[in-house]
Amino acid sequence: MPASREKITVADGQFDAYVARPTAPNAPAIVVIQEIFGVNHVMRDVADWLASQGFLAIVPDLFWRIEPNIELTDHSEAEWKRAFELFNAFDVNKGVADIAATVTHIRQHPASTGKVGCVGFCLGGLLAYLTATRTDVDASVGYYGVGLDKHLDAAADLKTPLLLHIAELDGFCPPAARDAIVAALRGRPHVDLMIYPGRDHAFARVGGEHYDAADAARANAATLALFHKALV
Repeated sequence: MPASREKITVADGQFDAYVARPTAPNAPAIVVIQEIFGVNHVMRDVADWLASQGFLAIVPDLFWRIEPNIELTDHSEAEWKRAFELFNAFDVNKGVADIAATVTHIRQHPASTGKVGCVGFCLGGLLAYLTATRTDVDASVGYYGVGLDKHLDAAADLKTPLLLHIAELDGFCPPAARDAIVAALRGRPHVDLMIYPGRDHAFARVGGEHYDAADAARANAATLALFHKALV
């Protein structure tokens, strides 16, 4: 699929975004929200996959205020250390504002139909949830989000479809946090929770330590089904 870089301007600066286009001249758009490793090959691969499924995909660089164009992997201790430094320095509220700007940018894109969803992983899973509560995005999906339990009061603001993929044994989401998330969100209008028994954090990250092909495929199929229902 054709890919390019675009600039998104906000009040305090400008940041890069990776854009993957489908073959159709106009398509619904998906904002892909990064893990703590930046806009790396894993996130670009997600965008490319979504483009292959008929969506216009955009991945904004949310760490740009700390250091632009970060690309890390999960393969070395040094990279994990740097990733957590970035995570701890990251301003969640500014990140959601940048995602809102990205939603506006891609909604108005000449290759967009005007419908926009978002999907996030890890840190991005939290940001996808917050995007659903704070912006006009049309549908949201979060994979193994970290820290949702600290923002459950925002659930009252959910007005569009939200799908959360929850790993039962997520090392970054203790059982008490997971149970609080499920208790607060299960049964709410527009919300669907999928829990994956025996799975750990990042079970859908291809090449990752906890990757599980079967459950990744199940999660991805559900994600596509939601986007096709809500955006196409």
